[in-house]
Amino acid sequence: MKQNAQHCPSRLWGLFLRCVCMLLAVSWLGAGAHVAHAQEEKPIRWAADASSDVPYTFHDLKDQDKLTGFEYDLMQELGKHMGAPLQFVQNDWDGLIPGLQRGLYEMVICGIEMTDEHAEGIDFSEPYYITSERIVVRRNGPQLKTLADLNGHAIGTIKDTQAERILTENAKVQLRTYDEETDAFMDLANGRTDAILIDGPIAKYYGDTNPALQVVGAPIGRVEYGIAFAKGQNVALRTKVNAALATMQHDGTLHRVLLRWDLWTPEMAQFTNDHTTLNVTPVAWNAYVAELEGKGGWRVKLERYVGFLPQLAKAAWLTLLVSLCAMVLAVGAGLALALLRLYGPTPLRWVATTYVEVVRGTPLLIQVLFIFYGLPEFGISLTPFLAGVVSLGMNYAAYEAENYRAGLQSVAHGQMEAALALNMTHAQALRYVVVPQAFRLVMPVMTNDFISLLKDSSLVSVITLTELTQTYIRLSSSYFDYFGTGLMVGAAYLLLGLPFVRLARMAEKKLAQPHMRRR
Repeated sequence: MKQNAQHCPSRLWGLFLRCVCMLLAVSWLGAGAHVAHAQEEKPIRWAADASSDVPYTFHDLKDQDKLTGFEYDLMQELGKHMGAPLQFVQNDWDGLIPGLQRGLYEMVICGIEMTDEHAEGIDFSEPYYITSERIVVRRNGPQLKTLADLNGHAIGTIKDTQAERILTENAKVQLRTYDEETDAFMDLANGRTDAILIDGPIAKYYGDTNPALQVVGAPIGRVEYGIAFAKGQNVALRTKVNAALATMQHDGTLHRVLLRWDLWTPEMAQFTNDHTTLNVTPVAWNAYVAELEGKGGWRVKLERYVGFLPQLAKAAWLTLLVSLCAMVLAVGAGLALALLRLYGPTPLRWVATTYVEVVRGTPLLIQVLFIFYGLPEFGISLTPFLAGVVSLGMNYAAYEAENYRAGLQSVAHGQMEAALALNMTHAQALRYVVVPQAFRLVMPVMTNDFISLLKDSSLVSVITLTELTQTYIRLSSSYFDYFGTGLMVGAAYLLLGLPFVRLARMAEKKLAQPHMRRR
């Protein structure tokens, strides 16, 4: 019975490894087929953050599997005028430009403002849209209509924008910056801020559609959007894009796209010298407003939540796959580090100790970004999936190493001596006597670490992987529904973790000493 208990970890570990290898094989085969298909057609890749980017590129409120937005429509027309297929690539806002520089795609269109600061790091096409900054306030709040009126008030805006720079220059303004537009408008509606200074399209689609808010005052300044390219690269493509944009201006295509979204501005008329009046109904704007107005009622919400299930299931599968593969790496690397620290030669002990301290002392997000965006500088380019697995696995390996080291040190020294007295080698004693007992001791901690890793997998969204947390951000911001959607995503995380907790408890009982088992 004791021998079976000692060998049980090996059997469980072997079964676990085989399952994960099968998952990896299926994932990589699918990825390989996709890459082969992409190479055959050779589309031009363009990126945007469609998680909550109304009205630029976002998921249709009626069909979350469909992309829409005035920039999305513009890119479809651009592809037709260029005579080339285009392929959309989703990336988090903070990762758009690093991904461009890394070569994940050829261009980015996501309401990126053409400023001197931005031009230092990227190249721009000719402007495709010109607008201004607008002020949005609560209808029952302070009526702040000019920049001077903002003095002494809490004002929100999106970070790294021209509006932020305008507000930063005024020391009397209490500046609040946000990553997502929906967060800024939620704080305004809830009274946490007094106004928002933001680009015209965002002010219209978030301010004019909310009965509690209104856009006030005259347009402020001038904002130009351009398609971004990696600095000094893709010159021929940029020239081709500029030619297509010029054609779209002259034949009225750009005008019609913007009219459908009710975004044609006086600045655009002056820039394109197009003062014609086209008979184009703002169908896209009307459809968006109608969908927002019809979102109330519990039946509508229930139908919407049911519609979320396929997307949540897909995101949960990716979350689980990344977490399982990362945990396998963490367990193997962590055990190796622990053995090196306890039984390895002095130089390797120092290496293992340094690795553990450095990894535990730096944020996981920095490690994810470094592995995905930094390593290509040294010729090491990993796919998003593999980069997510490696970053999570190597990070948790440091913590697992400390767990295993504590477990190994908890095994009575007499166990090693008894194994050596039975003519076992030092390696055999570790493999068959010490490590199995240490494994039993650290099993509860390993389970807890896997649950933590499952939740930390949300950080891989910054390297283009759309897992559960990223899906939550997209769905909740699209419908301004953080409560119900949050409950669904929380339940998904809970359901993913519970089976592994149960399996761990079963393994603990199996590995427990005979006199400690329940009778």
